Amino acid sequence: METSLVLQNLLTPPVLFFFLGVIAVLVGSDLEIPAPLPKLFSLYLLLAIGFKGGLELAHSGLGGQVLPTIAAAVAMSLAVPLYSFLALKLKFDSFNAAAIAATYGSISAVTFITAQSFLETQKITYDGFMVAALALMESPAIIVGLLLVKLAAPQQQQRPDAKGMRWGSVLNEAFLNSSVFLLVGSLVIGVLVSAYSPASAEKMLPFTDKLFYGALSFFLLDMGIVAAQRLSDLRRAGTFLITFSVLMPLFNAVVGALIARGLQLSPGNGLLFVVLCASASYIAVPAAMRMTVPEANPSLYISSALGVTFPFNIIVGIPLYMALVNKLLPAAG
Repeated sequence: METSLVLQNLLTPPVLFFFLGVIAVLVGSDLEIPAPLPKLFSLYLLLAIGFKGGLELAHSGLGGQVLPTIAAAVAMSLAVPLYSFLALKLKFDSFNAAAIAATYGSISAVTFITAQSFLETQKITYDGFMVAALALMESPAIIVGLLLVKLAAPQQQQRPDAKGMRWGSVLNEAFLNSSVFLLVGSLVIGVLVSAYSPASAEKMLPFTDKLFYGALSFFLLDMGIVAAQRLSDLRRAGTFLITFSVLMPLFNAVVGALIARGLQLSPGNGLLFVVLCASASYIAVPAAMRMTVPEANPSLYISSALGVTFPFNIIVGIPLYMALVNKLLPAAG
């Protein structure tokens, strides 16, 4: 891995603000972000990348690499929970193993956005259709996780109402949770605006472009605070889960890079695909697991994704994955 890539990633404002949030907790500062603001910035980031992705998707269409790439992304979101579950069963019961596995089968939109910013800093181009892959990778992992609970958990350990798990609620949580709904909705709006009202798209640019980098920095400041607050949970989680939280993203990144090579993706698209494969959800999947699998311990799947995998990916993972893409993808030279 090129040291310069790591340094360039570390010295960008969003990553530095993430460090600032971590340091604030470690030194005992009273710095905190009022509760409604992180949610607002999260929704803004999803709206912006969805809308811009829709504009670009309208230009590129669904031909070429678009549909194969999206299909491969969905396949990974189905496969990762399965083999993650097998590894996690070495240490955890079926409930916790399934919840953690679903977390790692899903994605982190903020990690994806940080990777986009990294590519822009490196002046590497990428396509908007990758946002469609992002939008479609969250829900399958939730469903697979819940199927694993239903099939693998001993019947005597399941709740009395587990046999009749309310799949309407499950599917609602999987496909209509706020992040998926807003991302997909913004993508569709971007496509429609590009096709029927291109002049109005220009009016959105100051909002979706000019404010984006600052909003990402502010959001990562809050993520740094929250991640540092999870350190105590990590100590209780143990060495096995901490090791899993690093090795599983690395393994998924290698698999993703090989798939990207097979799809002949460009370096920019290849990095985004790898990041999608290597990230883990700390918002949508934990919310779904808390509602449908109360037997699982939230401190395990939240602290692993947010306390280890998220900072690992945005600090070291993204430049590491870029180096991997440069090695494996012929287009990277």
